Amino acid sequence: MVGEQTDQLFKPPMRCPKCGSLEDKVIDSRVSKDGDSIRRRRECIGCEFRFTTYEEIERADIRVIKRDGRGEPFDRHKLLSGMTKACEKRPVSLAQLEQIAEEIIRDLETNCPREVPTQLVGAKVMEKLHGLDDVAYVRYASVYRQFQDIGEFISEIQSLGKKIKAGSQQPELFKINGGADK
Repeated sequence: MVGEQTDQLFKPPMRCPKCGSLEDKVIDSRVSKDGDSIRRRRECIGCEFRFTTYEEIERADIRVIKRDGRGEPFDRHKLLSGMTKACEKRPVSLAQLEQIAEEIIRDLETNCPREVPTQLVGAKVMEKLHGLDDVAYVRYASVYRQFQDIGEFISEIQSLGKKIKAGSQQPELFKINGGADK
């Protein structure tokens, strides 16, 4: 009896999407591949309909402060949408973008106050895209930094070669020794 009560504390009943009953039983529980959620297969006691639910950790509410001073709730969809547009027709998968979004969100939750300026979010996105794809980085930077003319755009492209990519651990293969060859 005690085990059943404890089990119900961790697996509360869910409303059946077919008949609306609150009486169900959990058939199967599995941790997701990323370890951030639990997938549960349930069966309604009333109509025997099977359905799936997901249990996730409730995240801290992050508010984004816009350039004009307005605040709004952080929107993961907006973050992914901006990165997806920048990576359009580039060899970047949606899984890579979702991982980057997750890394940015986790960083904001652990290292920043509850209210963050859009400039900080944009800078984090640019840093991640720079390490992933240069074209996507320039596309995102052109919108984020609001380039006013082609000169700013060209300047950003030229500076790309001087920036060290985040996470770049590849050693230099060839060193030029003042032009002297052996």
